[in-house]
Amino acid sequence: MKKPSMLLALGAVAVILSGCSTMAPTAEPAATVPAGTGAASSASGDPGTTNGYSFEDGVLTTPEIKIVITDHKVIPVGQPGNEYGDKPVIAFWYDITNLSDKKKDPMEWIFLFAAYQDNNPDSVNELHVASLPDQAFLETQMEEIKKGGTVANAVAYALDDETTPVDLVALRNVKQTEIGRMTLTLK
Repeated sequence: MKKPSMLLALGAVAVILSGCSTMAPTAEPAATVPAGTGAASSASGDPGTTNGYSFEDGVLTTPEIKIVITDHKVIPVGQPGNEYGDKPVIAFWYDITNLSDKKKDPMEWIFLFAAYQDNNPDSVNELHVASLPDQAFLETQMEEIKKGGTVANAVAYALDDETTPVDLVALRNVKQTEIGRMTLTLK
């Protein structure tokens, strides 16, 4: 598939997925974490796992996959990784491991995470998935991961501003149940 077609397809998936949920997950907010770091907490505040699901210290574990966030950064408009956007983005690089016999690919992230900026006093502000921030993954982002295999990928979300912290929330049950969250300070 050509690059513009892939970007268009990813954009369509992002729009479709952003409309899948009208309910925001509920949980107590986590403490703010300084920029360059990121700490995750379980939704209950208990560092243990619940039914095989946990999100702590940038590591999401489910019965089927494990995602380890390896890096994140804000990318301004026009910079490498955000050449086509009209807003700055927050990008996450991660390793994903298939722990099951089921078909899994690096895009599983989209079904398990949502990003929010609490900059609206009246409504929940879920950020939209942006274009792929790292061209190194353009051809591999949808390849099947073998059982026990680990591959790298990246994802980005369009920011509404560059000062309001971002809550990265790990979810399950079609994004209705919070597993945990990580709050990132942008500046």
